[in-house]
Amino acid sequence: MTSPREKPSRRQRPLRVGLFGLLGSGNVGNDGSLEAVLGHLRAEYSGAVVDAMCGGPEEVRARFGIPTTRLNWYSGEYRTASRAGAILAKAAGKVVDAVRTAAWVRRHDVVIVPGTGVLEATLPLRPWGFPYSLFLLCAAGRLTGTRVALVGVGAATIGRRATRTLTCWSARLAAYRSFRDDLSRDAMRTMGVDTSRDEVYEDLAFSLPAPAAGGAPVPRDTVCVGVMAFYGGNDDRARGDEIHRRYLDGTTRFVRALAEEGRRVRLLTGDDIDRPVVEAILDAVDSPLVTAAETDSLADLMRETAAAGTVVATRYHNLVCALKAGTPTLALSYSAKSDTLMARMGLAAFRHSAREVDPDRLLEQFRELEKRSAQLRPVLAERNAAAARRLERQFTALIPVLSPGAGRTDAVTTRQETS
Repeated sequence: MTSPREKPSRRQRPLRVGLFGLLGSGNVGNDGSLEAVLGHLRAEYSGAVVDAMCGGPEEVRARFGIPTTRLNWYSGEYRTASRAGAILAKAAGKVVDAVRTAAWVRRHDVVIVPGTGVLEATLPLRPWGFPYSLFLLCAAGRLTGTRVALVGVGAATIGRRATRTLTCWSARLAAYRSFRDDLSRDAMRTMGVDTSRDEVYEDLAFSLPAPAAGGAPVPRDTVCVGVMAFYGGNDDRARGDEIHRRYLDGTTRFVRALAEEGRRVRLLTGDDIDRPVVEAILDAVDSPLVTAAETDSLADLMRETAAAGTVVATRYHNLVCALKAGTPTLALSYSAKSDTLMARMGLAAFRHSAREVDPDRLLEQFRELEKRSAQLRPVLAERNAAAARRLERQFTALIPVLSPGAGRTDAVTTRQETS
């Protein structure tokens, strides 16, 4: 019996877990990582009180059924500010967000950043956007005593000093780190972060259920082509439009060549911002054989890629879904993380630069992929089994982070306050 003066122990209340990131913002890869971690919490820590601080609070609340808090106080945070009022609002938002983030963090025992490339800048990124938000989270965790765990995250060497500084300090201040590949851990070590105790497991999306086997035979003439609003990386801002034009032209010519051969093509996206690329290709090719898939989740992407004979894709999580589905895949690679993934899954030979799409060379590689399809499917099955084993070890490694003294109960509960 606890006396009135005794403070309730950690054992006497549910584990309080926060999830943090650009979640619910239109990127299905980010949401897939959230889904993987939330599924683990619900299965193994069903009494945990779970909520999220995220970029798309309405979407996360509606889809996953957990309370949410908006990541940024200023709603125009990710729009370019040109007028004085917008600039002042953004500046004020940085101060307000420091207070809001600290107040949110201190309500939790642990905050998890679920996967995604939170420690990289392989796409255009401003330091005072998400890198600043992540730094606030990790600093608040240290100040309030809340454990911040970066789980299965991606990282890359960052050239721009401000972004690099914020990213490295975020990593140092986190209580726990694990990475989705060796490349990510090596990048953080290169930037001066001690990673000697950090482990490498796998991208969290590999823990999601694979599409159910059975049903109609795979239509071998269907090709899924995953496209992207690709403008180069963080250091390519000055020539981003040129890079995009080359990517779109090369990809369009590849799709047209497939259609002219009588092949069915399904265009896939991985983020809301990719939809104009799909529309541009549909307009340019103008063939009933080329259609666009509606993919609002990684499960949708896996179903589409599982039903195809082959996949050619750009976005990292389009590749993950195709490989998880066991479908022979060719990467239109825009960063080393895609190259690393393809090599780990036994498909190192099937990569093509997204910056320099050569339709003729891409067609040659594609035909070679199709020729070797029967050989590659067993390889992918074996590599997927290995990925699943690595993720079992990842979730085991989280036990001391998630439950120091916290019990597991019978029913899922969620925090009721929202903002």
